[in-house]
Amino acid sequence: MITAASYLHYGSLATTLALTGLGVAIGQGRITKAATDGLYVQPQAHRALSKNLLLSLALTETSALISLIMIIIIFFGTRLSAPNALYISIAQAGIVCAVGLVGLVISIVSSMPAIASMHAIARQPFFAEPITNMMLVTISIIQTPIIFGFIAVFMIHLRQESLLTLNESLKILASAICVGIGSIGPAIGQGLFARNACESVGVNRLAYKRIFSFALLSQSFIETPIILAFFASLLMLLNMPTDPTTLKTIAILASAGCIGIANLMPGIGSGRIAAAACTQIGQQTPANAATITRASLLAQGLVDTLAIYGLLIGLMLMIFA
Repeated sequence: MITAASYLHYGSLATTLALTGLGVAIGQGRITKAATDGLYVQPQAHRALSKNLLLSLALTETSALISLIMIIIIFFGTRLSAPNALYISIAQAGIVCAVGLVGLVISIVSSMPAIASMHAIARQPFFAEPITNMMLVTISIIQTPIIFGFIAVFMIHLRQESLLTLNESLKILASAICVGIGSIGPAIGQGLFARNACESVGVNRLAYKRIFSFALLSQSFIETPIILAFFASLLMLLNMPTDPTTLKTIAILASAGCIGIANLMPGIGSGRIAAAACTQIGQQTPANAATITRASLLAQGLVDTLAIYGLLIGLMLMIFA
């Protein structure tokens, strides 16, 4: 029992750190290449590009830093000699999904607006400050899923001593799966939109204010499925029976998969809608931009209903199964 628990415990921590490290390495490599290309195109913008590079690298590093903190907490806060060590390790395996997989995705996705901002600064060197601000805001919002994953895993860590059965461990594991898989689609959508927002500002600096306000609204719509998944994850952690039956445990695992998968395409679709609208706003007059904004937000709201349907079905599985 102790040997199996040790393999699962250390394997989960190592895999989590490897995934986030891989994502950060890929993202930062792409950002650095874009900065080098920008310097080649516009050598006089080296200060603005260097500032943008340092800020984007620091933000991309967020997932690795949060992952490291969570791993240290779990590493020193887990007693593998405890009688329920195997059940604790099974629950802790959720860190791979909630922190590791999410960290991998958002680190790579965060490079998309950073790369676009490098090209935009090379094109508009005297408008570098607003472009950098756009990049900072969009990447900061992209990083929110890793924070939700951190909260979910930390709550799992706090409840580890009370895990006495396999069903309880699987129920806790389901909460991490829910928030982990449920964050992937919206994170990709955020990246697609943020890239186009930075590109549009670089093409038409006069549209900066319209694009910035549109970015705040659109990213809140794209973020909605992540919030729904996080809500369902908290529900699994706090309001489910302490010793569920096998049937109830299977229903909770199915609910986590349902909610997570239901978030994939709405998140990506909403991001693509917002990205296309953002490109058009940068090319249209203010009157047309207002019409495009309304149409995009309406379409995004309709797309997000698919994630709500997935949440409802997941809640039905959790409550009535």
